[in-house]
Amino acid sequence: MSDPKDHFDPANPPEEGAENVVGADTPWGEGSDPAANAGNPADTRIGELEAEVADLKDRLLRAVADAENTRKRAERDKQDASKYAMTSFARDVLSVGDNLRRAIDSLSDTDKQGVPEPIRNLIEGVEMTEREFLSVLERHGVKAINPLGEKFDANLHQAMFEIPDPSQPNGTIMEVVATGYVIGDRLLRPAMVGVSKGGGAAPAPQASAQADAHGDAPAETDHADDAAANPGSKIDTKA
Repeated sequence: MSDPKDHFDPANPPEEGAENVVGADTPWGEGSDPAANAGNPADTRIGELEAEVADLKDRLLRAVADAENTRKRAERDKQDASKYAMTSFARDVLSVGDNLRRAIDSLSDTDKQGVPEPIRNLIEGVEMTEREFLSVLERHGVKAINPLGEKFDANLHQAMFEIPDPSQPNGTIMEVVATGYVIGDRLLRPAMVGVSKGGGAAPAPQASAQADAHGDAPAETDHADDAAANPGSKIDTKA
């Protein structure tokens, strides 16, 4: 027996578009095919654009961070250039202060009392010149180091000789041959000193603005004993 659907009745032809209507009503029609939706070009393009935006955002953040770091480095370089621009000049004029001090120390207090008044006035003028010289240096960030009686610090001092003195702890600075100087937080010239030898344990280092500015703490070693083992040796402390 043939299927009634296969029978064609000329008197009642099927309506135009009937097959399309039936196909559209089925869940597997053309508009609801999952395989067709999975390959939608619009969704693929959206994913590509989102990935591109994320990449551009990451590059932007990195560029901003690099620009900020460059600005900070330039600011530090500018400050250092302003702070340490006169380092070479300051080091060269230190000998002027040394000569002023030698001239003052050439006469004892007793000798000064026995000289004529014009000579005393000259000595006082030299002393005032030295004070003004140190004041000008300090206004430009250069400070003197005069560590008499302090513990030897290789970061700030240079040992020139030893002085046997059992009454003083080892490494105590007994004499300052030449004053040291720092500029900002950098050592400009170490103080040339003579240290004690033959005493007990060395005293604790005294806190000073120069030592704090230098930063690093000296190693816990007995430099006086090192000097005793190598007489006449010098400790290089130049920065």
